[in-house]
Amino acid sequence: MKEKLKSGKEKFFAGIHTFNEKRNVNTEKFSRLNFWLLIIFPIFISCMAEINQGKYIGSFLKFFAQRPSVMIFNFLVASLIFYALLAIFKKGWIAILIQGFAYTMLSIVELFKYGTNGNHLILSDMKLFRSVKSLSSFAYIKITPRLVIYVLIVLAVICTSFWLNPKLKMKPLKRIITACACCLPCCAMITIPAFAKPVYALFNVDTTEASNSFILNEKFQSNSFLAFILETASESYSNRLVKSDSYNEETVDDIMNVNVDKSETFHDGVKPNVIVVMSEAYADFRVFDQLHVDNNVYAKFDKAISEGCGGTVISPTFASFTVRSEFELLFGLPVRSLNDPNMPQRELADRQQPALAQYYDSWGYNTAYVHPFMGSFYSRQKVYSNFGFNQMLFDEDFTVPIERYGTYISDGTVFNQVEALVKQSEKPIYIHTTTMQNHQPYDQGANPDAEFDNYLQWIGHTNDELETFLNDLKKIDEPTIVFMVGDHFPSLKGGSGVYDQLGINGSNCSVLYEQHYLLWSNYGADFSSVPKEKLSLFYMPYVIMNVIDAPRDAFIQKMNDFMKTLPIYSTNYNASIPRNEELDVLTYDRVIGDLISSCPIPKDQINKEN
Repeated sequence: MKEKLKSGKEKFFAGIHTFNEKRNVNTEKFSRLNFWLLIIFPIFISCMAEINQGKYIGSFLKFFAQRPSVMIFNFLVASLIFYALLAIFKKGWIAILIQGFAYTMLSIVELFKYGTNGNHLILSDMKLFRSVKSLSSFAYIKITPRLVIYVLIVLAVICTSFWLNPKLKMKPLKRIITACACCLPCCAMITIPAFAKPVYALFNVDTTEASNSFILNEKFQSNSFLAFILETASESYSNRLVKSDSYNEETVDDIMNVNVDKSETFHDGVKPNVIVVMSEAYADFRVFDQLHVDNNVYAKFDKAISEGCGGTVISPTFASFTVRSEFELLFGLPVRSLNDPNMPQRELADRQQPALAQYYDSWGYNTAYVHPFMGSFYSRQKVYSNFGFNQMLFDEDFTVPIERYGTYISDGTVFNQVEALVKQSEKPIYIHTTTMQNHQPYDQGANPDAEFDNYLQWIGHTNDELETFLNDLKKIDEPTIVFMVGDHFPSLKGGSGVYDQLGINGSNCSVLYEQHYLLWSNYGADFSSVPKEKLSLFYMPYVIMNVIDAPRDAFIQKMNDFMKTLPIYSTNYNASIPRNEELDVLTYDRVIGDLISSCPIPKDQINKEN
């Protein structure tokens, strides 16, 4: 038996050796073919990536005819990347495998991303790759025969290159020089604007500054896939957050030099429970008359507003990146002051953060964060542990029976969990919950293809559960105030979805950043101080504090002053609003800097943890 195994093993390795000998022969035998394979492959894979994400060869040829300079730019960049890989690995099939796989996968992700939510892929989205399992539950993934054919073509070329075995005949020093010479221009395109701008101009690559998602999508139409990826990476690098020259203790002290209204001390010493509900993808589509949305869908939300009050806030995001809105509600600070990162929690210093939960904790409140999804998504469990919450509950931590509506945990379950926390707390409690029920995909209604109708069905269910929740709070003998708002308008399919039918574009999309909100109480709270005009979302924590008559320090007072003089501060909504240096410096100080401004965290605790 051992002899047979040994014989089989020897035959196997002998076969591999023979196969590799044939490949080595092919290197010289097909030297001319190999030469052209190495020349043509960067052009081939660029074309395949564009064709794959665009679905149709005709669409690609049309773009090529209209924007030949952009495609030449793509070919040059692909060639630089390919020859850098070739110089590093020497073996042509390895360079072909790496670039072929990378370009093909990026184009497939772009195809599914745009088909899912109407937004195009940018490199910063790759930060979510570790959460690919979560993302797959969001996406509409449809494997078509056309997609399979395109992938098989790329695989055939990779296999052919492996068999033909092209190699680079170059000494190590020359390979190092070649790799560096190829890599440097690509890196410079991203990191050196003085180099990138004239190159983009030479090839007529669209460099329009994208202040909202729709302008970004319009840029994609001009640049198509590959040039878009590189140009937006350049733009993202240019907009990275850096320490301002004006940031120092003297500047912050000057900003904090305000007259603090110290009359705010809670009405009659009563501290009401504060519940902040950031409802996933909750939006009022009645703003579009042409959609003829049935008022009954929102009737119970309207009823709750009639019992309390309502208004309009400006969300910092559209269709995705919930954490932008979450940051503004948790910190009372604008993402614009951080240069609008898609994931602001990644910008924060790794220390105790002066999130608003810290204030409620200092006022004698319990504090809780509730999110019916995985704590690892967006690194919430790790990052938010610095925000001052006494409790953090994710999907696996719920203490109430879990029910799902569609793909995710229902809003009714979330409301039940919030209600349970209120009843269990011996002290007043501040709760922030970010729901999940209404997250894409919207393919589980009566008609899987009726995406928008299914979405409205989900919203109607939320409103039904909201009514039940508020009725339960009326029965609780504890003063409680509820603030509810959607984080953004929903992600809907690109190319044939509602936004395309409405003709939304970069110049008329501001309405999609306006979110209707609800303020409600079970004890007849005085809402007369609530501003009537539109406000940026990050001001709403201070509106709530004013309603409950919470104490003020210099920071809270300053933010109230900003609310009067600069009610809207949002790039996506109105990029023409000038930057406010004081607000930008204050934001930097609190989440990244040295926390010079007043905050509820003891300085010795911060210094100790740093």
